[in-house]
Amino acid sequence: MDVNFIQALLIFVVAFIMGIDQFSFLESLYQPIVLGPIIGAILGNFELGIVVGGAYQLVQIGSMPIGGAQPPNAIMGTLMTAVFAVSMQLEPTAEGVGLAVGLAIPFAVFGQYAVTLTFTIMSGLMAKADKAAEEADVKAIATINYTEMAILGVLFGVLAVAGVYSGKILGETLRDLSFQFSWVMAGLDAAGGAMKFVGFAILMKVMMSSQMWGFLFAGFVMANVCQNIPALSGATLLLSAFVGLAIALYDYQVHSKIKESAGSNVGGVSDGI
Repeated sequence: MDVNFIQALLIFVVAFIMGIDQFSFLESLYQPIVLGPIIGAILGNFELGIVVGGAYQLVQIGSMPIGGAQPPNAIMGTLMTAVFAVSMQLEPTAEGVGLAVGLAIPFAVFGQYAVTLTFTIMSGLMAKADKAAEEADVKAIATINYTEMAILGVLFGVLAVAGVYSGKILGETLRDLSFQFSWVMAGLDAAGGAMKFVGFAILMKVMMSSQMWGFLFAGFVMANVCQNIPALSGATLLLSAFVGLAIALYDYQVHSKIKESAGSNVGGVSDGI
């Protein structure tokens, strides 16, 4: 895989925008399912980029920053997964990119450090921001915010370009060594493949309550039944999504009616008001 100047520049621009998007823009563009296809298209393998985005989204689905605690960064993780997948010429399947996911996790930590470094730098400017707020100095507040965006964007842009070139060399080296040390590659492949289950486990730990387990088991049974019916196996995910959407809409309507009924019984002649 050869990376030319235009590709490196595009990756810098994309990483710059995505770095800002984490906290200050749409807060959704940086997600792996969006970023993966973009990086794949830049590197010349759009199909592999789509698979990488979907696979790494499962890894990150339960991760969220809480206060000063930052999980391994989704931007750098997705970027390096795509770089490794393309440079090692992996198959565009969820199982095929497992090795790339396993290799990319350590690089995702560098993105985590970039966020923490930005927060550390900006903490020194909070006194100025408070003073600007007291004086209603909108221009000063805007300048501080733009400074934070610029620092974060540049850090991610530089890390992304460095990651592309280092990942290219490392990926090609690992591809050559994979024949001699296949057991190591198999271990990394297994670890990468297991990460998506870890992501779902974290999400379930955060979201699950005693009322939700029935829906989880129902969805599991439905998915297995559909998978074993040839006519439905190709649309299992879509069918499960529609059923989940129908249940969510029904639940929303029921709770809305309950709230309306509760609100309509407040006051009135019967209680003397």
